[in-house]
Amino acid sequence: MQQMDMPALVPSDKNANTTEILLERLAKTPDHAIFSLPDGNGGWNPLTVAQFHERVVAVAKGLIAAGISPGDKIGLMCKTRFEWTLLDFAAWFAGAILVPIYETSSASQIEWILDDSEAVALFVESASHRERYESVSGALPKVHTVWTIDDGAIDDLISHGSNVDDAQVDKRRVKAKGKDMATLIYTSGSTGRPKGCVLTHANFVDLCRNARAAIPEVVNESGSTLLFIPLAHIFARYISVLSVDGGVRVGHQPDTTLLLPSLQSFKPSFLLAVPRVFEKVYNSAEQKAEAGGKGNIFRAAAKTAVEYSLARESGHVGLALNLKFKLFDRLVFGKLREAMGGNVRWAVSGSAPLGKRLGHFFNALGITVLEGYGLTETTAPATINRPSKVKIGTVGPALPGVSIRIAADGEIEVQGIDVFKEYWKNPQATKDTFHDGWFKTGDIGSLDEDGYLSITGRKKEIIVTSGGKNVSPAYLEDPIRADPVVGQVVVVGDRQPFISALVTLDSEMLPMWLTNNKLDPKMSLSEASQHPAIRAHVQKAIDRANARVSQAESIRKFVILPIEFTEASGHLTPKLSIKRHVIEKDFEAEIAEIYASKNPTEPIETR
Repeated sequence: MQQMDMPALVPSDKNANTTEILLERLAKTPDHAIFSLPDGNGGWNPLTVAQFHERVVAVAKGLIAAGISPGDKIGLMCKTRFEWTLLDFAAWFAGAILVPIYETSSASQIEWILDDSEAVALFVESASHRERYESVSGALPKVHTVWTIDDGAIDDLISHGSNVDDAQVDKRRVKAKGKDMATLIYTSGSTGRPKGCVLTHANFVDLCRNARAAIPEVVNESGSTLLFIPLAHIFARYISVLSVDGGVRVGHQPDTTLLLPSLQSFKPSFLLAVPRVFEKVYNSAEQKAEAGGKGNIFRAAAKTAVEYSLARESGHVGLALNLKFKLFDRLVFGKLREAMGGNVRWAVSGSAPLGKRLGHFFNALGITVLEGYGLTETTAPATINRPSKVKIGTVGPALPGVSIRIAADGEIEVQGIDVFKEYWKNPQATKDTFHDGWFKTGDIGSLDEDGYLSITGRKKEIIVTSGGKNVSPAYLEDPIRADPVVGQVVVVGDRQPFISALVTLDSEMLPMWLTNNKLDPKMSLSEASQHPAIRAHVQKAIDRANARVSQAESIRKFVILPIEFTEASGHLTPKLSIKRHVIEKDFEAEIAEIYASKNPTEPIETR
């Protein structure tokens, strides 16, 4: 059994809760700009630590005046914006607990989370969110108050709490200790009904303090980041709290169509993103270059970037390569850096493997991607690459205070300051997910000689063919999904004679690709799924993935579906992970048709 123990750099304080994070920051740098708020004209207005603290206390008073008691749970259904973190800290100062709900959640999902969590109140962002809640409100008698942020709810709370004195807030603020619940986060439900993960104050406090000590180059008072992924997910939620701890200036932009201009005006020093975002940046740049007749130049530049990064990693960059890289840096790479604001030095990537090619590409641009690994149950990060030593293709070593081990069957197990307390009201699930005090992640991986973790698949998703070959679908899916034309890919073949795949197209990238290939850019997804040129292109992407595995593990047949997998269709989770079991059920006819033919290379028709 492989094991890596990383001692804590900052000792745990059993009495500290998350409010200490803000109070310590207030004592250190009260006049430091901790947030930048949009000014409505494409610019940003600073908000200091002292101003943020003042608002937090004012909203906490409003919650107390509204009848919120210590330990009460409050649902929050809101996109990524400043008010999210304001309410997070205000709830903690009032002794309450936020329960995030994705703003894309259905009425039934809202009902389940509010009912199971025993929430007594709810914040929604908009009237449409409120309508969704009200359609199931009759089944939620414990919810006594609902606030709508867009209708001025926060200002109303501040007004109503004006008569609550500071002493009441101070008394509430210190009630929770490290072992107590700080938040209740429901898993995204890629396999079955969401379970509530109880994360404690110690999970946040200890992990923030130790992560800041582990990556001070990124988390510091000179740092800044623009959050655009959902704060309802633990990944962004943790980073928002870590940023307060480290004095990082934070802005928010939930509308991805406005992301590029926001990056250019905000000029962050680091980005937080999932691999799909990095793939989109690369693919968009390539297709735009293609449209401008410079596709070959871009591909040559990208090839040079990867070669340059690999050479630098080995310790020697030849003169010819160095000169070629400098040329492309001036012609291509500088423009990409400017598109992302010009100041991005670091990027933190998680939730899925990034892939070595993109890792080396961005590294050559001067943007070091610190790939990490974690789950909701580990308060987001369990491992992360260090700025001082990045191993592209791995998710780095354990964070300080965290231990990683690989079980006999290859499963990754985690123990330490980041591991959640329990599943809410589900002792059997809690018992099933721990082994000798170690959290069983369900992921398969390995540790190298330096303790750097590599992820190779998901234990429950391992496909066993009728010939007895074990296949990790993610290892094939990830490189295929990186192709600009491909939206999603789901590898299938359990108990079948060969491996196959369901593929969807990327409707955002498709028109540009069609134009660049002198095809009708208005072609529908249904038409495109049947077009020989597109099928040939997808085949090449599959061939590249197949080159990574043995013939027995390779994809022998695929079908392009005439639809997209989306969260609304029920096929993706809010963090855009595929719901494998739902897809396999909904497209069982297509899968059956794949295996009806004895010829594993014969294409099939889609309905």
